[in-house]
Amino acid sequence: MDVHIFEMPLDFGASRHGSDMGPSAIRLAGLREKLESLGYRVRQSASPVRTLPQETLDPGNPKAKYLAPIVRWCDALAREVQKAASSGEFPLVLGGDHSVALGTIAGVSASVADAGGRLGVLYVDAHGDFNTDETTPSGNIHGQCLAASCGLGLPALTNLHRPVRKVDPRDVCFVGLRDLDKGERALMKEAGVTAFTMSDIDRAGFPEILKSVRRFFADRVDCVHVSFDMDVLDPMFAPGTGIPLAAGLSNREALLLMEDMAETGLVHSAEIVEVNPVLDVRNQTAILAVALVARLLGEKIY
Repeated sequence: MDVHIFEMPLDFGASRHGSDMGPSAIRLAGLREKLESLGYRVRQSASPVRTLPQETLDPGNPKAKYLAPIVRWCDALAREVQKAASSGEFPLVLGGDHSVALGTIAGVSASVADAGGRLGVLYVDAHGDFNTDETTPSGNIHGQCLAASCGLGLPALTNLHRPVRKVDPRDVCFVGLRDLDKGERALMKEAGVTAFTMSDIDRAGFPEILKSVRRFFADRVDCVHVSFDMDVLDPMFAPGTGIPLAAGLSNREALLLMEDMAETGLVHSAEIVEVNPVLDVRNQTAILAVALVARLLGEKIY
């Protein structure tokens, strides 16, 4: 399988600047070289969009800041991702903040739907990203992207690329949650997503959670998209991310999760987001991002 890397230096969906440099940091950490060492042919595309400095644009709706440019740019990403997925390539999107998931999931969803399949999403994140314009405390679209992909929220977001729901929320599985807003928690429960929080991991142990994740997707979906936010990791392992929160996943747990998902044979696309080099230490967060992608694409220790 060929891997098609899309760099998406978009940080309009978050309050903190710097994640727009994340794709470059991951590239410089040796992503292409690592994937080629695993036997993949790699296509690497420049960003499908040319973003402008946030300071030059009006944020517009305070409940969905920078809505118009985010929709425009994520729609462009969706078209490219769909084309790659439908050609049999593995689309790998490097963010940017998590609002890029609007484009990635829309593109993958369109490809899967055209093939008559059913898409599942593994969402590895400290946050739910399940707010809408009615529940958001910040107005940041990176906190609304998954809800929109599940058909909830502003029509401009839910209808992006195609005017259909991109993924059934009952086919969404979270791992690593530890910070939810009150409104999004209620929405998540009502929508029927499956969530394994850090408390669940502490109670059951990570091996049991891995088994549960595999059972969740087995015989349920035809393919899985992995959306990985680096803030799911404890800041001692990933300091270079926009919203660092203590008591997150360890690097070992995250690597094992990626290796376990690779073994299912269901993962056909992925994105890795929220690497912020401004906050990083010797690029260690980007280096870990490369290791996570490698495990997801089949690298083993022995």
